[in-house]
Amino acid sequence: MSLVIKIRDIRRDFPLGQEVVKVLKGIDLDIEKGEYVALMGPSGSGKSTLMNLLGCLDTPTAGSYELNGVDVSSMTDDELAEIRNKEIGFVFQTFNLLPRTTALDNVALPMVYAGASKAERHERAAKVLTDVGLADRMDHKPNQLSGGQRQRVAVGRALVNSPSIILADEPTGNLDSKTSIEIMQLFEEIHRSGNTVIVVTHEEDIAAHAQRIIRLRDGMVESDVRTKQF
Repeated sequence: MSLVIKIRDIRRDFPLGQEVVKVLKGIDLDIEKGEYVALMGPSGSGKSTLMNLLGCLDTPTAGSYELNGVDVSSMTDDELAEIRNKEIGFVFQTFNLLPRTTALDNVALPMVYAGASKAERHERAAKVLTDVGLADRMDHKPNQLSGGQRQRVAVGRALVNSPSIILADEPTGNLDSKTSIEIMQLFEEIHRSGNTVIVVTHEEDIAAHAQRIIRLRDGMVESDVRTKQF
C-alpha cells in the first residue's frame, strides 16, 4: 500500500473576535495512491477547510499531514507554494483561467513556475489539451469557449505538471447536467490513467463516480465508505 496522504489528528481553529471557532476537530485520514475519493458534507462541516489543508493552501493548528511521505504541516508559505505547484493539480468551480490568454498558455502556466523552457511547456500543454479533448481549441481564449471547454482547460492545467493529487472543488458547480456528466467522465479517465483524484462536492450524483465517499459533519469524519474496489 502506497499512501499519498496521511493525516493524523488534524485540527484547525479560526479566531473570531474573542472566540475561537474549532472547524476541524481531530481528523485521521489515509488516501492511497490511485484512489478516487469524494469528500462530502453539509455547509459548515469543514470540508472546504480540509480541502485547503490537503491542497497545502493552509496549515493546521495541530496534527500532522504527510504528502508522499513528506511532513507538510509545518512548512513555510514558500515551501508550501513549491509543493503545491509540483504535487497538486487544482480544478475550481469557477475555472480560474486567465481571460486574455489562450487555452495553451493557460495550461502551460504551472510549468512557468516549475522553470520549464517555453518549448517544453508548449509541447506538454499541447499533449494535455489533446488528452482532454481540446486539440482543436488550443489558440482559443476562455471567452471563445463553452463552460465545459473552459473546465477541460482547467483540468488540463491541473494535469500539466503530473501532480500526485488532482484536487477538484465542486468541479461541475457552474455546468449544466449534460456537461457535468462529460466532465465527470473525464475525471474517470484521468483516474484510470493512474492519478489520485479527490473531488469535493455536495452533490450525491457527482460523489457516486468515486470509489470512496468520506462524509464530514461538525469538523469530524462521520463516515468513510468504499463504494467500489480499485
